[in-house]
Amino acid sequence: MAVGTAHAQAHPNIALIKYWGNRDERLRLPANSSLSFNLSGLQTTTQVTWIEDKSGDSLILNGREARTDELSRVIRHLDMLRSHLGIRGYAHVESGNNFPTGTGIASSASAFAALTAAATSAAGLHLDERTLTTLARLGSGSAARSIPAGFVEWHASDAHEDSYAESIAPADHWTLIDVIAIVSTSHKAVGSTAGHASAATSDLQNARVAGAERRLTQCRSAVLTRDFAALAEVVEEDSNLMHAVMMTSRPPLFYWLPATLAIMAAVRRWRTEGLQVCYTLDAGPNIHCICGPEAAAEVRNRLQSISGVVDIRSAPPGGGVTIERLA
Repeated sequence: MAVGTAHAQAHPNIALIKYWGNRDERLRLPANSSLSFNLSGLQTTTQVTWIEDKSGDSLILNGREARTDELSRVIRHLDMLRSHLGIRGYAHVESGNNFPTGTGIASSASAFAALTAAATSAAGLHLDERTLTTLARLGSGSAARSIPAGFVEWHASDAHEDSYAESIAPADHWTLIDVIAIVSTSHKAVGSTAGHASAATSDLQNARVAGAERRLTQCRSAVLTRDFAALAEVVEEDSNLMHAVMMTSRPPLFYWLPATLAIMAAVRRWRTEGLQVCYTLDAGPNIHCICGPEAAAEVRNRLQSISGVVDIRSAPPGGGVTIERLA
């Protein structure tokens, strides 16, 4: 017997100051605070139905029956929700993205934000935004940042209830454009969850975390004052530091492809020529070229001429999660 159905939609986000490594793996409490903005036009859409007399959870992903590993991760998150919120029964989940999955475009962030919102609403719960962010974090750390709208800061803490995300500025505060150069649509061999777990094996991780608060303060100020030069400096520094940790972890993680390096070098050269653009990468080879709206068309045109670029997506800052309870 179905006891409730809800539909939710959430955007992936691009981290300007990165989350990499946890102080608590089970609760996904991050090693440092981070800052991002949601990507309008890219989204995960998820519907959840709770059923009392069902024998287990089920998942349809992008129109197909989910693989065992995909279903297992969703079940783990649903188990956490059942434990934290006292929800009874099993869930049937149908979810899909309109962008590549597992390639460094934060598909897990939007997926677990939408799953958390739909699952709690379908159970008849009306949770405040802060609580939703802490619950989404349990499925994928960066999912906490996909719940609020616009530019979002996720606070690090040793306590579950204090590691939450909140908006520091609305989506229309600064019309930056994320021009995403897709150089691979293949699912990465090593996912972010495994990468976070290995971060502490790098000799560079402690130094990266020690400087994170300084970089966060600089980035927050740049966002609030719309200072692109300051933003570009700290965003590229922070991205490079995260990937340095990845490359020096044991075993090392190398996400970059030849086209990745070519674009990084090109973006830095374009900025010296006066084009307002900087780069950042999540855990994958695809490059997020952050630019002002007046530079977006030129950035896109230049990216199209670089060998290895297979697709280009563009996204301005987007809103937060949306929820509709259907029954």
